[in-house]
Amino acid sequence: MNKNDLITRVADQAGITKADASRAADAVIDAITAALTTGDEVRLVGFGTFSVSSRAATEGRNPRTGEKINIPASRQPKFKAGKGLKDAVNG
Repeated sequence: MNKNDLITRVADQAGITKADASRAADAVIDAITAALTTGDEVRLVGFGTFSVSSRAATEGRNPRTGEKINIPASRQPKFKAGKGLKDAVNG
C-alpha cells in the first residue's frame, strides 16, 4: 500500500473526500516528523511508538576496496509496534 492507497482507504472509511483525507494524512505525518525532530516520542496507544535513537560514530570498511571509512554519528527514527498492532497482524 502506498500513500495514495492509504488516502483512498481513509476517505472511504471516514466518509470524507480524498482531498480532506490527504490533508489529514499530511498533517499527521508532519506532526510526527516535527515531534521526532525535537526529540519527542509519539505514542499511539494500541498502535505503536515512534522515537529517535542516537547512533555513535563508527569506523566501517568499503566492501569493494577494503578501505576504512568513518561513519558519522546520526539520529535514526524508530518505530516499535504496540500490542494492538501485533495482535492484529498475528491473529
